Amino acid sequence: MAKTKDGANGSGKKNGQSTSVGNGGEWHQQSHGAALSTNQGVPVSDNQNSLRAHARGPTLLEDFILREKITHFDHERIPERIVHARGTGVHGYFELTESLAAYTNANILTEVGQQTPVFARFSTVAGGSGSADTPRDVRGFAVKLYTKEGNWDLVGNNIPVFFIQDAIKFPDLVHAVKMEPDRGFPQAATAHDTFWDFISLTPESMHMVMWAMSDRTLPRSLRMMEGFGVHSFRLLNEDGQPTFVKFHWRPTLGLQSTVWDETVKIAGADPDFHRRDMFEAISAGRFPEWELAVQLFTEKQADAFPFDHLDATKLIPEELIPLKVIGRMVLNRWPDNFFAETEQVAFCPSHVVPGIDFSNDPLLQGRLFSYLDTQLSRLGSPNFHQIPVNAPKCPFANQQRDGHMQMAQPRGRVAYEPNSLSTDGPRESLAGFRSADTHESGSKARIRAESFSDHYSQPRQFYISQSAVEQAHMASALVFELSKVEHPHIRAAVVGHLRHIDADLARRVATGLGMEGLPDLPPTTVPVQQFDPSPALQIIGKMKATLEGRAIGLLVADGSERGAIDALIAAIGKAGASHKVIAPRIGQVTLSDKSRLKVDGQLAGTPSVLFDAVAVVLSADAASVLCTEAAAVDFVRDAFGHLKAIAADSGAQQLLKKAGVVKDDGVVDADDVRRFVTAAKSRQWAREKSVRTLA
Repeated sequence: MAKTKDGANGSGKKNGQSTSVGNGGEWHQQSHGAALSTNQGVPVSDNQNSLRAHARGPTLLEDFILREKITHFDHERIPERIVHARGTGVHGYFELTESLAAYTNANILTEVGQQTPVFARFSTVAGGSGSADTPRDVRGFAVKLYTKEGNWDLVGNNIPVFFIQDAIKFPDLVHAVKMEPDRGFPQAATAHDTFWDFISLTPESMHMVMWAMSDRTLPRSLRMMEGFGVHSFRLLNEDGQPTFVKFHWRPTLGLQSTVWDETVKIAGADPDFHRRDMFEAISAGRFPEWELAVQLFTEKQADAFPFDHLDATKLIPEELIPLKVIGRMVLNRWPDNFFAETEQVAFCPSHVVPGIDFSNDPLLQGRLFSYLDTQLSRLGSPNFHQIPVNAPKCPFANQQRDGHMQMAQPRGRVAYEPNSLSTDGPRESLAGFRSADTHESGSKARIRAESFSDHYSQPRQFYISQSAVEQAHMASALVFELSKVEHPHIRAAVVGHLRHIDADLARRVATGLGMEGLPDLPPTTVPVQQFDPSPALQIIGKMKATLEGRAIGLLVADGSERGAIDALIAAIGKAGASHKVIAPRIGQVTLSDKSRLKVDGQLAGTPSVLFDAVAVVLSADAASVLCTEAAAVDFVRDAFGHLKAIAADSGAQQLLKKAGVVKDDGVVDADDVRRFVTAAKSRQWAREKSVRTLA
């Protein structure tokens, strides 16, 4: 094949660039020397022109190369997930650090030191695949563990409870939260009538609503949020003895969220903010890590709980059943191909291994069917398990055959079991999956357990457990969301539910909505219990005072002082943070000593919302010019308004003054790098009352 002047071959790829090559049904990457071919292996001599009757004539139907190429392109997109369409996937491993052999015979939970490959996918719930990363939304937290005994999918969220108690209501919930069907908006937002109408008529959702209105749904990074299995599962040991378990993922970087105004601006500045953050962290070798912790409890303990653990709208406070850390997950490899892996990965809660079993949680029971059915629709075949990202990494065999997109080639006469005609075919195993031996009796009926009737006690506990700052954020979020609701009766109904949770919260929201008085209390079937606060439910109280995994923005220009910049960069790096140099123009800036410094981002396109703290090092002349540049003024004004630490040298002071930035504990001199690093480790919560009005 002739080479073009730039060293590319006829495929348009540079020499040495990898390309997918098929050989006998086995797909692999070939780095160079591959002839461009059709999917049938026919070499292509011209990939630039269709077959025509003559130079200016019609294209001929016989051009099978054109037809194959266009047909494949036409079918490149598969139906996106109805929920969790916007996702980010990463490879890694899970390592067990403490055995649960007393509770389960699951290999992955008993062999300490064993590293198991994983694929984790993080996602928003409401938005489509093209929506932004940062709306106020629940985040999916799904992990596929490729164990020695088969795949285990731990499919959860970054919130430990859910909106509904029974899976039969899931289509209604999703239809309510999605774009309104008569107008096709809003996208990836709950601030609209249909969602809140559903909530107002479904009091079991109030616990999840309180979490959704908290800062938990505004994560700073996918690397800085918790994950929960949500449901109670069962562990079974060698003797078949069951123990209930709830699974928790806890980030080693600690929890961190954004503030609402910042979140809105991030969506405009970088819709891929979370995905890019994960990509850059892994590319830099700063691998995200989570602890896996469990809550273990018996049936007898569960019977004594003041709530029903089978109710997915309830959690088990850590003060009641402490968390036991048993392992860690490290994510260290970005997918080779987004579609093949992140988009085609198929998670199913029904994918468990021997030693793990299900509870009678009615939401979980419905999910066991729903997810499998979804994969059949999205991926087009019961053979979706043969897609590489879904395939077990241990041997597997059965008598299932044929079907759409069958890639295996089973041999032999036998396709059933038991049989006497195959001596080496797959057989049942005593070590195989066993269900818990439970006794079920009662009348068949469509009924909800009375123990599921308490809809307000845990939402109240969650609210009173928050710091004053977080409570104000929740009240303000409710005001914002409900202010977008057109129908007054819906707003009134939701505030009525809030009265059961906390009278002051209801008053704050009603005042923010301009209501005259409070609406009536909706009836309840059980009294609201007064649980003690649970500090473990906070975010601010659980944030780590650290710069590990965070990012600092350095605003500079021609004439900035080299020594101050070098000192800041050194201190930032030592504290474990990354940095980016921002300037009015991309390329390089000439510093005070005439040296040159590479610029990572252009000012107008790299606002301070993308960073955890900022430093501004400018000459007096440069600062004077930037005082007339709105992007520069907004850079420091937004950083101040979003409660971030700001370091500024003497030259930058006039820019700070122009932006209305006043001195406080988080605004420090650029030469005091130690104080800046300390201030940058957390938000300046005391500043918030001076920069915005909260409900």
